Amino acid sequence: MLTHIGEISDFKNSGKLAAYFGIVPKTSQSNETHISGRITKRGNKLARTILVQCALIAKRFSPYLHNFYENIKKRRGSGKAIVATARKFLNTIFYTLKKDWVFDDFPAFQKIST
Repeated sequence: MLTHIGEISDFKNSGKLAAYFGIVPKTSQSNETHISGRITKRGNKLARTILVQCALIAKRFSPYLHNFYENIKKRRGSGKAIVATARKFLNTIFYTLKKDWVFDDFPAFQKIST
């Protein structure tokens, strides 16, 4: 993952990193009409595949990600749920690298004291 991300300082926020991986929805806008579609898939296919596979494994071991996945799955289906979980996982990676956070579980971040 770090090889594909490179320098985390190149990304202003987690949304930019998600767009780099291609897991943001396509949007089409015309006047007052706004349509969101499937994910863009503009990023590196290998990196996106690795991210989704890591999210699949992470949801097995993290109660937080597992509950998030199950809630989305009930409403939207398993395909959209895993992409949403991968995006949440990528946000966690972004903030871990950007702000030097360490976590015991996903919602419990701590600052690294140096």
